[in-house]
Amino acid sequence: MYFSFALLSNYQFIIMQTAAKQISPTLGSQDAEKTGFRVLGAISFAHFLNDMIQSLILSIYPLLKGNFNLSFTQIGLITLTYQITASILQPLVGLYTDKHPKPYSLALGMGFTLVGLLILSVAPSYGILLFAAALVGTGSSIFHPESSRVARMASGGRHGLAQSIFQVGGNAGSSMGPLLAAWIVIPHGQASIAWFSAAALLAILVLWQIGNWYKRKRLEAKGKPAKVQHHYVALPRKKVMFSIGILLMLIFSKYFYMASLSSYFTFYLIDKFQLSVQAAQLHLFVFLFAVAAGTVLGGPIGDKVGRKLVIWVSILGVAPFTLMLPYANLFWTGVLTVVIGVILASAFSAILVFAQELVPGKVGTVSGLFFGFAFGMGGIGAAALGKLADMTSIGFVYQVCSFLPLIGLLAMFLPNLDGHRRKAAS
Repeated sequence: MYFSFALLSNYQFIIMQTAAKQISPTLGSQDAEKTGFRVLGAISFAHFLNDMIQSLILSIYPLLKGNFNLSFTQIGLITLTYQITASILQPLVGLYTDKHPKPYSLALGMGFTLVGLLILSVAPSYGILLFAAALVGTGSSIFHPESSRVARMASGGRHGLAQSIFQVGGNAGSSMGPLLAAWIVIPHGQASIAWFSAAALLAILVLWQIGNWYKRKRLEAKGKPAKVQHHYVALPRKKVMFSIGILLMLIFSKYFYMASLSSYFTFYLIDKFQLSVQAAQLHLFVFLFAVAAGTVLGGPIGDKVGRKLVIWVSILGVAPFTLMLPYANLFWTGVLTVVIGVILASAFSAILVFAQELVPGKVGTVSGLFFGFAFGMGGIGAAALGKLADMTSIGFVYQVCSFLPLIGLLAMFLPNLDGHRRKAAS
């Protein structure tokens, strides 16, 4: 337990140093200061804590399955409840806060997560488990749109970099879930989940300070002329809606596939290779850590070479490896999942910033839509794949899901925003 919280306390420093290294080669000291990487480090740290807590739900599925005698379908419904709560509310939260910003809503959202965590630790029945998952989903629905807005406000114009720093916090937190489950929750039981309320309280303190900064920025902005949006590219409404539809299809392929790994990978390893629960959790941690590493790459590379190329490579480029995974031995399963995690994770930051540039001035709405849709697809995917696993086998699930990245072919129909920008400038 002490080791876990040492990781938490050091994480913010690591993220801030990473941000500084990413910024300093290309920006002067004044621009680096504008980027506000201290704020980016803080919001990324809060994202780390938020998603670490949420990942505990996924990581303790083997424990819950045994304690409550659950089927794979019921396991999937837990994820569905959490993800659907988040996905339905996130666009609404984003739309509301675009018009009525709420600097301290971030801390409020973490309060919902805290309550859900405590209920989860003492839940006596399956119904209460679902209620706790819904509360955690509600907290997530408030956290993500506003925190994405904070990251953009602190970006200093490096929107891809800022989103990557923000996203890497969440993915790193998610990767910690399996380790914490294996070291703490599995040995000590369901009640030990309550120990992580300390992490939720720490996150509330960090988010309250971010709320103070957010409030000051809004007060400073009042009365100042609006800055010209140089990244804005005016496209016909039909083209914008068509492009948003393609981006959502890419999110569908990414998160449906991710659901197969985050929810059922431990069961797959136990079934196919007869691993222990703890050993399977360690493999899941390696995959999720690879996802965190991949997240760092997508945004900064997109800032330099264009987001469309990053989206194209990160979705379609992972297909050869997903197609090989169901037929690999244990060693190559580990190697392939690392490669899949790194490549696939680089997509989301690029997709989100691409969408924000398609619909300027609606950061909260766009962020809420895409985070919500991603969560929704993850939840629906978990429920659907759980039902498929009950009807067939867990191995068959991975054979079916291996074809999902081929949807990345749709990326060829996305507009070239960089080309439109150059044409407009000339």
